[in-house]
Amino acid sequence: MWRVCFGFKRTLMTVNLLLAKISIFEFNVKVLRHWIQLTQLDVTICFVNDKGCVISKKENLRWISLVALVVQNTSLVLLLRYSRTMKAERYLSSTAIVTAEFIKGLVCVILVWLENDRSVSRLLRVLNEEIYAKPYDTSKLAIPSGLYAVQNNLLFVALSYLNAATYQVAYQLKILTTAIFSVLIMGKKVERHQWFSLCLLAIGVAFVTWPSSEEATKRIATQIQATWLQQAIGFGAVLLASVTSGFSGVYFEKILKTGSTSVWVRNIQLAFFGALFGLVIVVCVDYKPVMEKGFFQGYSTIVWIVIILQAMGGLIIATVIKYADNIIKGFATSLSIIFSSVISYFFLHDFSPSLFFYTGTVFVLSATFLYGWERKMTSSSVADQSRI
Repeated sequence: MWRVCFGFKRTLMTVNLLLAKISIFEFNVKVLRHWIQLTQLDVTICFVNDKGCVISKKENLRWISLVALVVQNTSLVLLLRYSRTMKAERYLSSTAIVTAEFIKGLVCVILVWLENDRSVSRLLRVLNEEIYAKPYDTSKLAIPSGLYAVQNNLLFVALSYLNAATYQVAYQLKILTTAIFSVLIMGKKVERHQWFSLCLLAIGVAFVTWPSSEEATKRIATQIQATWLQQAIGFGAVLLASVTSGFSGVYFEKILKTGSTSVWVRNIQLAFFGALFGLVIVVCVDYKPVMEKGFFQGYSTIVWIVIILQAMGGLIIATVIKYADNIIKGFATSLSIIFSSVISYFFLHDFSPSLFFYTGTVFVLSATFLYGWERKMTSSSVADQSRI
């Protein structure tokens, strides 16, 4: 009898402990739910018997792609800086862009092959049906590819006539142009506090990338003083680059989200036109060096890592645009600038933070929180949230 009572009490203790854990878990789920609402990434939450939640595969891809974009962008900035400053034969950036586009297209072909049960015949059929048999649909990707090429040339013109500080501040207008085109083309609703957060983000990124007094003195000493007409041309070039950046990003987002074509097939199309325009730039700008020393001159292990990171970045950005949007991508890119600067300060010792950097960091972090802030924290039903 004593053993039975002891066993019964033990069972009651176990049940009470389980109920306490369930209550704690439900509380954590509610906190997680409110925190996800703050990020405003529309994560689908489905409660199962009031004991847990399930986050959809699509939302997992959104989170993974955003984190991967921050990591990739931070790594790319650091390695790219190192590859351009190390004591070795200089590689041609124009050829590196073409190589990255080729690798991106090749990786996407492999991903399409994996999607089709590793069947070569099905892969060829998909490529034929989605690319060769749809020339008009494929040609749409020539617009963002061409705009990217124009944008890079405009930035080169802007840097030739503007000082670094003016260039950095003016180019952050691309954050606002992206939001404007998201409203005009995608019909996205942006609240007033979100517009304010985007302006705050643009100012914050400009402050973070503002050159120090020593860097500004060195650049002014080595830079040829431009006339007012040349400065106007440079400023007009960076403004046009901001417009093309915003339009091309949102245009690509609309293509990804308004069709049944796989994101990997779209990247194959984008890589094709990107490599094509890149080859044109190689011929126009670096034809002589390529003929003298070859296409892959100066390519080392670090350079190949940078190229692979650049190629992977294109895939990650496409995934972010597919499952989030260009505005969220802008926030992720801004955060990566801060992370790369912090790593440069603590590990590479080639960066000295200034008051502008600290102020800009506060602005960027505040803008990130403010963009996802909601005035009323209302809990929606399962049917309302599972709309994806």
